[in-house]
Amino acid sequence: MFSRRIMMIVGVGVFIAVALTVIAMSSRGTLPTGGGERLSITLTSPFQFVASRIIGFTESVWQTYFSCVLAVEENQVLRSELSKARHTANRCQELELENIRLKKFVNFQSSVPAAYVAAQVIARDPSPWFKTIMIDKGEKAGLIKGLPVLVSEGIVGQIIKVSGSFSRVLLITDRNSAVDALIQETRVRGMVKGNNKDTCSFVYTLRKDEVQPGQVIVSSGLDQVFPKGLRIGVVLDVQKNHSQLFQDIMIKTAVDFDRLEEVLVYKNAD
Repeated sequence: MFSRRIMMIVGVGVFIAVALTVIAMSSRGTLPTGGGERLSITLTSPFQFVASRIIGFTESVWQTYFSCVLAVEENQVLRSELSKARHTANRCQELELENIRLKKFVNFQSSVPAAYVAAQVIARDPSPWFKTIMIDKGEKAGLIKGLPVLVSEGIVGQIIKVSGSFSRVLLITDRNSAVDALIQETRVRGMVKGNNKDTCSFVYTLRKDEVQPGQVIVSSGLDQVFPKGLRIGVVLDVQKNHSQLFQDIMIKTAVDFDRLEEVLVYKNAD
């Protein structure tokens, strides 16, 4: 009537109860010596072995569980500390790079007798048809339309719009930009025109003039906007077409506009 599983469970339970009773009597010394002691050892030894193995296994699993819990908590703490350390390291690196850029500005300002206003680039025109940036200085800082914008590496552009606290700067790479310039080594004249790309063109240079790649182009000062002698770029390529009066010259700008973060606005000294 009873199932085999129930009978087996009951049998194992009875057997364990008897074994525990025998173990208890053996520990108290109530079993008879001789054959009784041998019977006690015979009956209890397997259960003592199994019990000791189960207890040892349980302790091992318990210790492993607690070790894993502690490891997880420690890992979370270490991750938090690592994140804070990385944030601090990144901040220190940014401050170091900013310090380097500001030192260049200070050295540049001390080398030229004029007044400058330092400003940060806060926005860029996302349109592919215009090359402009926005800076965080405006009329309140004494800026007006037409002032040239520079960095220590060279010319950036000029201000085209001004508000109370902001100004828009037209970069020299914009197609509407033009800077009167000359080649530093040979004094050959021309005009630097933007082409809405990363490079500019050096136009209106006669075919008879000698121009070589690698020559430096600087501002001539004749446009009454940019001071004379400011670096604009380096000649990349020269093409001479015998059917044309002027040469086709491509130049690489001295300023990396993709990495532009701070600028100086040139103000004539009073």
